[in-house]
Amino acid sequence: MNVKRFIGRTSREAMQKVKLEFGNDAVVLSTKPAPEGGIEVLAMATDSVPSMDSYPPAEREERAPARKAEVAPAAAQAQPQSPARSAMANLASTVQDDVKQLAMSTLSFQDYVRERMLKRRQVALKAARTEPALAGSPEDQLSQRLGNVKPQPAVQSPNVDLSAGLNAWLSSPPAAAQAPARPAVQAVRAAPQDTSHVAQVLPLRAESRDEAPPARPAPARAVRPASDPAELMLKSVTGRSAAAADSARPDAATMAALKASQDANAFMLTELRAMRAMMKERFETIAFIEKLRRTPAQAGLAQKLLDGGFSAVLIRKMLDAMPADVSSGAQDENVWAAQVLQRNLNTADKELAIEDQGGIFALIGSTGVGKTTSTAKLAAMFAAKHGAQNLGLITLDAYRVGAHDQLRAYGRILGVPVHMAHDRAALEDLLELLSAKKMVLIDTAGMAQRDGRTKDLLEMLAHPAIRKVLVINASSQGDAIEDVMAAYQVNACAGVILSKLDEAVKLGPALDALIRHKSKVLGVANGQRVPEDWHRLSSQALVHRALRASLNPAYRLDPNEVSLVFSTPAMPDVTATPSAL
Repeated sequence: MNVKRFIGRTSREAMQKVKLEFGNDAVVLSTKPAPEGGIEVLAMATDSVPSMDSYPPAEREERAPARKAEVAPAAAQAQPQSPARSAMANLASTVQDDVKQLAMSTLSFQDYVRERMLKRRQVALKAARTEPALAGSPEDQLSQRLGNVKPQPAVQSPNVDLSAGLNAWLSSPPAAAQAPARPAVQAVRAAPQDTSHVAQVLPLRAESRDEAPPARPAPARAVRPASDPAELMLKSVTGRSAAAADSARPDAATMAALKASQDANAFMLTELRAMRAMMKERFETIAFIEKLRRTPAQAGLAQKLLDGGFSAVLIRKMLDAMPADVSSGAQDENVWAAQVLQRNLNTADKELAIEDQGGIFALIGSTGVGKTTSTAKLAAMFAAKHGAQNLGLITLDAYRVGAHDQLRAYGRILGVPVHMAHDRAALEDLLELLSAKKMVLIDTAGMAQRDGRTKDLLEMLAHPAIRKVLVINASSQGDAIEDVMAAYQVNACAGVILSKLDEAVKLGPALDALIRHKSKVLGVANGQRVPEDWHRLSSQALVHRALRASLNPAYRLDPNEVSLVFSTPAMPDVTATPSAL
């Protein structure tokens, strides 16, 4: 039998050495941690297996007692053992003899150990069922168990019950268990080498340890002997698992390299996505410009809408949705574009007028857009229809010098007192005071959209009964109007008032922003007269006013320059697209 020892840093390396030495059919006898470090593997070639079975069974049985007789005197002279330890040693030697006689491999040895342990457990459970129940505390039960033990002569009783003696030795302190356990020890010394009853002892030992009080620490002598094959196998498997886990755990350098690789891959993926988006946008722009060159109707409409102040995003969406009959010239493209804009512009000309609705309205907006004048126009129209006694006026403009005097002057003309609120508490008190009024108008201070006090003003007006109305200067640029709508949260407002319509050269930027945010136009103001310059226009009138804008020739785009507007590097997406497109 040619058995060799292989040592490697990991199990994989050791098994690789075994494979190189004996081939794929090698027989692995054991695997365990090596004392000098690493994993130790004992293996032999497949050809050596038949030589292990060369002795007949009868010869093996004859050699086994002789081997026991040679080992026993040496062990007795080397170290005196207690009866329990000698029983455990006899059990281990029996298992080891079985292993040598049967020439088992590692896997078959594991199955053999499991089968022996299962039989022991079954015998222990059967003995526990047949054992009479003991009353009292765990100490009383232990005393009853020890009291029932009676010494018997070894000659008259060859089948000795070792459970009482071993339980007393394992579950009690040495001094306390010495006297009661002496009869059982004598029985052990006189008993023959019969290991069938030792199999019943080990499960009962485990049960007695479980029945012991949890507060009492287990004695050191209750540790399983190192010669137990199951314990050796458990240590081997545990060491092998720990070594495999250590070899599989990556070190810090590997983790750092992996993280750097992941970051590089993420950066590359971001670059590829940006490149794909840029290429897609470039190709779409080139295709759109080429379509404008091939379709004169679309080119003329694009130039007209750009001159009116509409954004390139809205124009491009309209041209993409243009029907074939309009593109071919069978239908007027200007009429079609006006109808599309009218359907997407939301106005309140067919609803109940704001002065007839009643309630609490607060006019907000940037500085100088005409909030105070618009408040006076609404107050004058309400007083003319419903009476001044049903109207309440409140001003929050305490920043600008003489701001409240302007509204008070309109209030004296209408016969309505004007109240001033400096903070939210005062505003709530005034609203409680004017709760009987049919309509209450609140004039606020004008603040730039990027002023930090704008947020404080909106929080001050965060009353459930207050309906905010945003006043927008129609003559402002499209970017400024978009910034004002975002700062004053136009989506949370009841509507929009377009002021200074008489000063606007291009109405397209304002209408473009209103279509994008789906805001409702409550009214327009085209002058300083109160209340004559207040109107409720329809979407048709506003679109017509935006499309007939006349620009100075210096600011009019040439047809060849229209393509430059649509070839911008990036165009922002819109939150609301025309419903009819």
